[in-house]
Amino acid sequence: MPNPPRTAAERTLLVTGGTVHTLTATGSAEALAVRGDRIVHVGTAEDCRAALDGRVDEVLDLDGRWVLPGFVDAHCHPVMYGQNLAWADVRPETVDTIDGLVAALRRHAEGLRPDTALRGFGYEHRRLAEGRHPTCRDLDRVATDREVYVMNASGHGGVVNSFTLRKYGITAGTPDPAGGRIGRDASGEPTGELWDGACDLLTGPDGVKITNHGPNFHLDDPEDVMRGHLLRAQETFLAAGVTTIGDAQASRRELGTYLRARDNGDLRMRTSVYLTSALLDTALDLGLTRRLGDDLLRVQGVKLYADGTLGGWTAYFPEGYAADCCHHGQLYHSPEEYADLVLRAHRAGLQTATHAQSPYAIGMVLDAVERALAAAPAADPRHRIEHCGLPTDEEIDRMRALGVHAVLQPQHHLRTGDGTLTAIGALGHRYNPCGLLQRAGTSFALSSDAPVAPPRPFEAVAAAASRVTVLGTRLGTPEMRLAVADGLRAHTVGGARALHREDAVGALFAGGLADFVITPVDPYGVADLGELAALGVDETWIGGQRAWAASA
Repeated sequence: MPNPPRTAAERTLLVTGGTVHTLTATGSAEALAVRGDRIVHVGTAEDCRAALDGRVDEVLDLDGRWVLPGFVDAHCHPVMYGQNLAWADVRPETVDTIDGLVAALRRHAEGLRPDTALRGFGYEHRRLAEGRHPTCRDLDRVATDREVYVMNASGHGGVVNSFTLRKYGITAGTPDPAGGRIGRDASGEPTGELWDGACDLLTGPDGVKITNHGPNFHLDDPEDVMRGHLLRAQETFLAAGVTTIGDAQASRRELGTYLRARDNGDLRMRTSVYLTSALLDTALDLGLTRRLGDDLLRVQGVKLYADGTLGGWTAYFPEGYAADCCHHGQLYHSPEEYADLVLRAHRAGLQTATHAQSPYAIGMVLDAVERALAAAPAADPRHRIEHCGLPTDEEIDRMRALGVHAVLQPQHHLRTGDGTLTAIGALGHRYNPCGLLQRAGTSFALSSDAPVAPPRPFEAVAAAASRVTVLGTRLGTPEMRLAVADGLRAHTVGGARALHREDAVGALFAGGLADFVITPVDPYGVADLGELAALGVDETWIGGQRAWAASA
């Protein structure tokens, strides 16, 4: 009698004919044996066939190519990224003057209904020829009868036109909201700039509110439009070989979008969600403690903010900025208030992930974690510091001692390293010192922070290895650079550990999920970092199923 058809959980796959970089102690192997969505054996083709009892439903012939674990992007904002991809592109790569920005917005408006809000993403004011932010008057040249908003590349705010200021009642008499700032001219009139918590004003009376818990980029759209944003972003992540992500600031907008996508079969990336700390009380009232979810979608913890951004000059330096000693940046909470938030999340078993850039802010996080661990000892909570741009040597050692994981984005120093040097002087040469973390044995991961940078793991690895900016400046000393092999590990194994998911993803091993990518060349053998940065993947597989292919 013929064998009965296999169920999805029983179907088998043999991956062979190339080199498998497992990112485990095994090193490289010849083949993978997969049953259902799990790897059952890693080794020779012969042993893998035997592990499948000789019955192979599908053979994936690598034809001499290379396999790596699917990349893990532990800090990104997929829904925001997909939304930004639908907006006008005003990044430095496409726009270098305010006139050019205005022209790009006008072109984008041609494809929209007359009553639709007009939005753009990615301008970097220091790379505009004028060296300044656009103003509401600049954006009035685009439209005076509908909302216009351009978001800064940092994602922490941007500029609106006069129509938008009037619509939301923002005047000279409007006080700065908690955790935010309204840009004003010398006479006190709004310039159109809205930063961090001030963006709460744009979400309307029923929209998501962040207050002093971070930047508000949660501009809502109808459900079907939000679905399109997620699918657009997901396709880009899959094309880059990213199979697991951490959404580093989720509100009801993001969580609802993921849940609907999961229910209708749209969600393919393995997604760990970090709720904005503005929702901590809600989460605790609901009894949300520890991880909730499964291999596809889970709530992992809470996202907090200590200080602001280096690019926006809102990272906190009590001694002032080198470019302006009277400018200090900001803290989102007092150290006491912040430490209480960490303790409450920690007691509930929720992992915390805190945005902190300056040495002061990083120290504030470490002090809070130390207090939380003393008050409520816990085994391996892995509290995280997001970005962790400028840790001191002492702080790097404290992180290792406390088990704190850093999640860095080398593409930040690639794109904005020169502006950081202008803002804070020589200290900027320490920006993202991945090599120092590696040498100290402090756990860390690489990620994109998309949409602040696109999800391009090989570009991130190359940026960490070279530490050269887009303008050609080499940052820091050689020991701050990260070897390519260590960078690849940080964007796979390191990311999995940062998400508490190393038991299933980030490496290729028996019992792990069959998430992997196929590359046309061996990334370990690419000597030219420019070529490595431009490297793509041929195929992306999730759970033993092809999720994306370059030839498709």
